[in-house]
Amino acid sequence: MKINNVMLHSVTKITTFIILTFSIYLFFAGHNNPGGGFIGGLMTASALLLMYLSFDMKTIKKALPFNFTHMIAIGLLISIFTGFAGILAGYPFLTQFDRYVEVPVLGQFHLTSAVPFDLGIYLVVVGISLQMILTIAEDDA
Repeated sequence: MKINNVMLHSVTKITTFIILTFSIYLFFAGHNNPGGGFIGGLMTASALLLMYLSFDMKTIKKALPFNFTHMIAIGLLISIFTGFAGILAGYPFLTQFDRYVEVPVLGQFHLTSAVPFDLGIYLVVVGISLQMILTIAEDDA
């Protein structure tokens, strides 16, 4: 007999949306305020873990077909290449660059090299967190 948890699924969808929205905010606020790739990645991992707990494993793997090992590798490569950008410009490893750019319709934007580095950290944290948790959860022993 299949159990139907309509209330749990509904609350999980709303809560996951709220957590993911806050995670994106923390990610982009990280180079000027507390936050960044690490805490944003942990928040995203917790939202995805909540979905894994509410729904069954097959449903989530079909809806989110991510290979978390590849996500970890891509995140590491992004972070390392961001660090080497400073070396290519003649500065020390992991030197941060920033610039204000004027966009005609949208106004002024602050571009910084910390954002791609945080993206790499974000992907690594999400990948490692979920890979560890799902590996333990799938263990039949």
